[in-house]
Amino acid sequence: MLEAARRIPNRGVKALSTSLFNLEATLFHCGLTDDLPRRRSPNRGDVRARQWSTVPATMAATMQHYLGQISGTLRPTTVKNAELTLREFALLITAEDPAVSCVAGLQRRHVERYKGWLLERPVARGGPLHRHTVRDRLGTLRTFLRRLDEWDADDRPARQLVFDSDMPIADEPLPRFLDDAAAAKLLAAARQDPDPFARLAIEILARTGMRRSEMLGLTIDAVVQIGSAYWLRVPVGKMHTDRYVPLHPQLKALLDDWLQHRPEGLRSNLLFTDHGRPVNASRIEAAVRNAADRAGLGRVTPHQLRHTLATQAINRGMSLEAIAALLGHRSLSMTYVYARIADRTVADEYFAVTEKVEALYDAPRQLPADAEGSEMAKLRREMHRRMLGNGYCARPVEMDCHFESICESCTFFVTTIEFRPTLERQRADAATKGQIARQQIFDGLLSRLDGQAS
Repeated sequence: MLEAARRIPNRGVKALSTSLFNLEATLFHCGLTDDLPRRRSPNRGDVRARQWSTVPATMAATMQHYLGQISGTLRPTTVKNAELTLREFALLITAEDPAVSCVAGLQRRHVERYKGWLLERPVARGGPLHRHTVRDRLGTLRTFLRRLDEWDADDRPARQLVFDSDMPIADEPLPRFLDDAAAAKLLAAARQDPDPFARLAIEILARTGMRRSEMLGLTIDAVVQIGSAYWLRVPVGKMHTDRYVPLHPQLKALLDDWLQHRPEGLRSNLLFTDHGRPVNASRIEAAVRNAADRAGLGRVTPHQLRHTLATQAINRGMSLEAIAALLGHRSLSMTYVYARIADRTVADEYFAVTEKVEALYDAPRQLPADAEGSEMAKLRREMHRRMLGNGYCARPVEMDCHFESICESCTFFVTTIEFRPTLERQRADAATKGQIARQQIFDGLLSRLDGQAS
């Protein structure tokens, strides 16, 4: 019917496709068919098949065999990206060097040409490909050639053609997250959304840190009670593991309400369905985008809510191990990136130094005692050095010295009445310390001064 409608101009093929989808959904839920309703988008398989038909048969067979092998171990999206990379590489080589009919005929110059083509190729929205995309394509090609060598395939190059130096340096940006004020605005705007799915989706992402795909994979029995608390079972996701996350009471109430209004008799155990089929990921993106617009936050993605929860948790003292378990990380190296966002040690040391720097500006004549560095201490000691006949005395003024009155007992020592207060203090110091000989020296000096004065 759709094929016939496409041959008739201006007959509303889209409307007919929608009607057929609704009909299939009705038949499925009535139990008259076991086929899930499906959206009929333009089939790009024919386009891919035509493109592969232009590639030399030997090269195409080697690449298709590789795709078939990895399809049993890797995710469909990974296989899809590998197919795209090999197809565009093969089409480029076929168009520019028709003499190459197999993978074994590839040379280093072909990889260099593909690398240059990737850097020059514009994207649909304008501008060049992102360096991460270029790195991903070259990495996929390198893996393909390495696997052929590991498998000892007949159709393989004589040596490796893609090297680490070909890869653009990858950026390591910190995760983009919302601060506490922005997160509060987003949740407030989401709770005013008339769509119950939008409200629930944002609450789940913000309070559990789940990935978008993990949320769409939740089943109707995902909420479980362990002890006195409720937990949410997150299905197997990106890391090929499942996990349990604590369920906030408010979120538990929202999930109970969603299940209560869920239509009965649906032939699916998924928690979120649309006409019997899984909810599309674009619906979650639209929910977050609309809530962000109403909150005046600009562009916000669902994955930012995951980063936001992790940042909020680490700022409030949650351990990295607990955050890794909450987010489903397989190693702590994946969680350390959040420690770079909010490093409490860096903050504490920064503010400690800031106080000392502020002390320098507020009281320039004196710094805190513990702020004295090695060079400043050296200068202070030099101020108290005493010049001797053949060197310097570096004794600090606060330290005692058994020879501190040796000069006063010298025959060349001369003093006058102006030094009497100092001599009196030195005699009092000697008396306090019980230094009888030293006290007698200063008594003699003072008596001679008194005699000279009289």
